[in-house]
Amino acid sequence: MNKELMEALDLLEKEKGISRDPIFDAIDASLKKACTEMYGTTDNIDVSIDRETCDYRIIQYKTVVESVEKGKANAQITLEKAREIDPAAGYGDTVGVELKTREFGRIAAQNAKSIILQKIREEERQTVADYYNARAHEIMTGIVQRVNNGIVSINLGKADAVLKAEDIIPGETFEPTQHVKVYVVGMRDGGKGPRVEITRTKPAMVRKLFEMEVSEMREGIVEIKAISREAGSRTKMAVWSNDPNIDPIGACIGVNGSRINPIVNELHGEKIDIVQWNENPALFVENALSPAKVVAVAVDEDENSALVVVPDNQLSLAIGMKGQNARLAARLTGFKIDIKSESQARDEGLFDDYEENYGEEETYEETAEDGDAGEDAGEDAGYGDEYGGEEEAPDGAADAPEDGEEA
Repeated sequence: MNKELMEALDLLEKEKGISRDPIFDAIDASLKKACTEMYGTTDNIDVSIDRETCDYRIIQYKTVVESVEKGKANAQITLEKAREIDPAAGYGDTVGVELKTREFGRIAAQNAKSIILQKIREEERQTVADYYNARAHEIMTGIVQRVNNGIVSINLGKADAVLKAEDIIPGETFEPTQHVKVYVVGMRDGGKGPRVEITRTKPAMVRKLFEMEVSEMREGIVEIKAISREAGSRTKMAVWSNDPNIDPIGACIGVNGSRINPIVNELHGEKIDIVQWNENPALFVENALSPAKVVAVAVDEDENSALVVVPDNQLSLAIGMKGQNARLAARLTGFKIDIKSESQARDEGLFDDYEENYGEEETYEETAEDGDAGEDAGEDAGYGDEYGGEEEAPDGAADAPEDGEEA
């Protein structure tokens, strides 16, 4: 039994997660290469490794002859020497001669060692890649190693990863030894092997944080149907419950904010709007524009667009600061949303057909009711902070994301 080799393989498997089989294959290849460099060929050489005991043997097969020809000592053997190995050997027979690795030259031994070490490095990289590929699209906690020119190096246990400037939430800072949660995007090829790609800005990170906090999501009762995000500022999330007895929005917020508070804190106070998803596009668009109150929604599914009318005093709230509320709602629903105030809609005659069918009085009553609630709507704007002082964007239209665009 080769005890030293066995202990080395056990250590590799325990500490590096490298299985024995590829290392045995590397040992086999290294021994054959050493034989080639030593004897010029491996055509008459057999390498065998007992993978249970880690013992290995190298046998060189030679033909028994009366006199060894010049230059054929590696293929021929005299009868006298052959019978030292096999007493029954005769002329023309083939006899296996065991070779000793200590007889190999220094260069051959070094080359063999290089092959084994190279294989160990390859297997170690592949083991790390497999580990993080299995954790792609998950949240992991790492430790900040260093910060240099806005680039943060984070240790994730088995490997270091780089958090680039575009993957850092605007305004957040890091210090060495700080623990930080990151979203694992996956593995990508780098100049020195596979690299773990991480981020803190993708909408998927918010999704995963909620899945970690909300047990109903892990059980499949509450679903996140859509999510849009502008990292560091605001996220909109549409949720749905498969159980009519469970309120999906309440499940996400938790008692006294017990579930959403840790998420808001992790994202450094980023506001989170949680709205009810609805299979009716018009109702979904209306919910997505929360906290603004909506008078009417007209959806054109063929054009993938929606015209929304809001009370005059809700227009700024519906559009949001620099158009953010409308922009996030468009990404959330997938519709291009055109927002108009009630006055604009009347001036353009958008209510003519409605008032002809239902009467102008009813329309005004509905508008007045919506308008009364407008001033208090900001209190529900987003979990975390109130909106306050929203400015009207120069244009009331918000485009839906292009195909393939990350919300």
